[in-house]
Amino acid sequence: MKIYILVLLSIILSSPGVSAQQIPDVKLDDLQGKSFNTGLLNKADAKVTVLAFWATWCIPCINELSTVNDNLDDWKKKYQFDFYAVSEDDSRTINRVKPLVNGKNWDFTVLLDKNQDLKRKLNVMNVPYTMIIKGGKIIYKHSGFVIGDEEALLKVIKDNQ
Repeated sequence: MKIYILVLLSIILSSPGVSAQQIPDVKLDDLQGKSFNTGLLNKADAKVTVLAFWATWCIPCINELSTVNDNLDDWKKKYQFDFYAVSEDDSRTINRVKPLVNGKNWDFTVLLDKNQDLKRKLNVMNVPYTMIIKGGKIIYKHSGFVIGDEEALLKVIKDNQ
């Protein structure tokens, strides 16, 4: 019985809600070649930040980012947060990222995780995968996307202002 309780506690504490994991220090480039250091997200005074992992070949990813883009201006008028789309496209598909972003008129920063270093260090298995960070801690994780998931994302942003 004690083992069962310990296993159950372990499952509850490791569930995909809140995590004590910090963001690893990884340098990523944006579409203009400007470098971004993910370690900066670990500052205690850093604002709420959303990282949305995606790839050009992933239809749910494109649907998620298009939905977020459609709402982003309204959300940013009400809440203080940063939003980054982290492309997991590798050397075979990286050339598709910029044309897709421009074609969709996405108005947020896209970071390129060409070697999937950040994805690996954060144990992201599949895309789309979205996480919210506040004060250097991961406070929300979500895998997949269906219409309506953006409301849960907004609620976490709102609740952590």
